[in-house]
Amino acid sequence: MYNPKKNKKNLFVSNNTNVFEKNPISKFNQKFKNYWRQNTVVNDLVKDKILLYHGLSGELPSGLSKKGIKSIVTIHDLIFVRYPKLYSFFDRKIHFYKFKKAATNADLIIAISEQTKKDIISFLNIDANKITVIYQGCQDVYKKEYSELEKQLVTKNYNLPQKFVLNVGTIEERKNALTIVKAIKNLDIDLVLIGKQTDYVEKIYDYIIENNLEKRVHFLKGLTSTDLAIIYQLATVFVYPSLFEGFGIPIIEALYSKIPVITTKNGAFPEAAGPNSLYIEPFDVEDLTNKINTVINDNLLVAKMKAEGCKFAQQFNDETIASNIMNCYQQVLSI
Repeated sequence: MYNPKKNKKNLFVSNNTNVFEKNPISKFNQKFKNYWRQNTVVNDLVKDKILLYHGLSGELPSGLSKKGIKSIVTIHDLIFVRYPKLYSFFDRKIHFYKFKKAATNADLIIAISEQTKKDIISFLNIDANKITVIYQGCQDVYKKEYSELEKQLVTKNYNLPQKFVLNVGTIEERKNALTIVKAIKNLDIDLVLIGKQTDYVEKIYDYIIENNLEKRVHFLKGLTSTDLAIIYQLATVFVYPSLFEGFGIPIIEALYSKIPVITTKNGAFPEAAGPNSLYIEPFDVEDLTNKINTVINDNLLVAKMKAEGCKFAQQFNDETIASNIMNCYQQVLSI
């Protein structure tokens, strides 16, 4: 795993001795990390006799094919093309250049949803036969059952309400959390928003103050994965009214946590949430209010949503994803 800067902590523990991290060696490459990642890392790949390079975030270094190295690139989304106003002019240009170059030069492209595949075909003008869809999963911590004692401790530590709507993700315009705040205004339930805050949060604060919701909307950030997983299991319903995502990993986390999901009916969300979740138009406050109210009051529906949602999420397990990725590696190496 070629990484411009050594991680302070391991992202995961491997059982195999053939999985390890490599960083820039020379002082120049250590200082100009981005140049190494985009260009001179290829020299290290040649030295290490790499046969196949997998770019995990829409980018590939230049010169792979000239050195006889096969390549795969994973593209998560093209939101910067769909919603240009959310990005600066220069960021849009840089992203488009990198993604277009990687998609054109790669031997195979992995899209994380059918929606992303459609966008790659449409916006980057790439042949559909070059693209394979492989969904994403989530950490094992969300797949565990936690004890009542553990739940009580987390409830106390974060001063959580007894009933609450949960939303997880950066609190930014695209994630559309203000719609949830508006939806719970006249319901007997609180809202817990977990994620990094941006300037968009000021709109939420203004609405909260204007409507006397200060005691009913709770902001949390910087949680451990375990605490977050427990909060998922404590939630009454998970609401994710985002305008657009490449996929939507928090939805998978919620399904594995066996809580009902309400999300947006367009884009990749139905792929992530499945047939037993509830769907809304992103800005339809009245419909979201009604659907949250339904979840609060319909125990039979909730039981079905929990069971069927968790069953649907099993297709996103690590073994399936790893097998699909390995199939891509073998396919490209056999070309």
